[in-house]
Amino acid sequence: MTLQRLAALPAHGIGSREDLPLPFTLLLIGAAAALVVSFVALGVLWKTPRLRPTDGRLLPAVVALALDSAPVRALFVGLSLLVTAWTLLALVAGTDTANNPVPYVVYVWLWVGLAFCSMLFGGVWRLVNPVRWLRRGLLALGRVDDDFALATYRAGYWPAAAGLLAFGWLELIAPNNANLSTLRVAIAAYLLVDLILSLTFGGDYLRTGDPFTALSSLYGSLSPLGRRADGRWVLRTPLHGPLMLAARPGLLAVTSVMLGTTAYDGFSGETRWYTFVQSSNVPARMLETAGLMTMCLVVACSLGVAAALSARLSGISWRGVATAFAPSLLPIAAGYLIAHYWSLWVWEGTHGLAVMSDPLGIGADWLGTAGLGASPALIAPGLVAGIQVVSIISGHVLGVVVAHERAISLFPRRAAVLGQVPLLALMVLYTVGGLSLLFSS
Repeated sequence: MTLQRLAALPAHGIGSREDLPLPFTLLLIGAAAALVVSFVALGVLWKTPRLRPTDGRLLPAVVALALDSAPVRALFVGLSLLVTAWTLLALVAGTDTANNPVPYVVYVWLWVGLAFCSMLFGGVWRLVNPVRWLRRGLLALGRVDDDFALATYRAGYWPAAAGLLAFGWLELIAPNNANLSTLRVAIAAYLLVDLILSLTFGGDYLRTGDPFTALSSLYGSLSPLGRRADGRWVLRTPLHGPLMLAARPGLLAVTSVMLGTTAYDGFSGETRWYTFVQSSNVPARMLETAGLMTMCLVVACSLGVAAALSARLSGISWRGVATAFAPSLLPIAAGYLIAHYWSLWVWEGTHGLAVMSDPLGIGADWLGTAGLGASPALIAPGLVAGIQVVSIISGHVLGVVVAHERAISLFPRRAAVLGQVPLLALMVLYTVGGLSLLFSS
């Protein structure tokens, strides 16, 4: 089984721009106009910082207590460990066929499902991460305190950026990436490296350095469910979470990888790129790897240049400005993720639950889900086109608002609006490029 078979249903949900309910040129013009109008309105009506860490509607006390209660947390942790054990059973003892559930768990549930779940409920992986509990178990056996660490952790998000880039390469480029032999090596390497780093640097590494905790926490910052600065549970806008993120080392890198890998997935379906790769004398894997890394670098460098120009127009130092604006990429990355993977999640995510009922490949139906199938109505071309357009444009508008709030906090008031012009131009380019990739591949 190959990942190409797993993704036989186009991740875009529709095959070409002709399925769009609106002419494509008008769609691009409308999307760019929405960003410009949003920018002008913000400049006129939103002149001082308005989003505070203490904002949000408090959850009822009984709900907040339930979310923090040991039984509820134990339930989710237990479910996570059960799914992990079930997947490892299929990985070690299952048959290497198209119905093995491991590729679905890794490439659909972990990559896409975790992001979708985090956008709804917050950074759940920090709680249920199996490596966290494996580390805790090993320390308990050795009668060592849970806060044990051999060294102080200072690398921020850099290991997470490297790990997510490696995962993106495995998913999009690696040969035989859905074969059990490949997945056994990849999963064993991840567990070993992550466990060693967590034992060396302690919980600080698991909070920001673990790739999937970073992915979940950063997408989870957009969740309507979150904690205020005082730790109390609240319902909030998707704008508050990104602005509460600390400017840690590697934040720009990890957000660029999150956006760049999804963008490359769309770009790799372009006929011109595919033809170039197949006809070149350079090995295809090398070109594809260069393409993936270039896409992530383009995202990081473009934001870095726009932020530096904004700082210059505002009369402040450019140092640290790009990292300060990195959270504005999160709504954009989320919009691309929803647009690009909605169909894959609905169709193959459901099929993954069906094949989970037979982890050993013996024709069993242990979970009673073998006959489960996705509703075709959820991937109807009109619905998917609407989801794609709304998610991409909404993500960019939210990105503009996050950038505006950050700009009026960082830049002198007299120059805050002018200083945002390079960032707005970048958002327009992202929108046009994203829609073009989405509906031309």
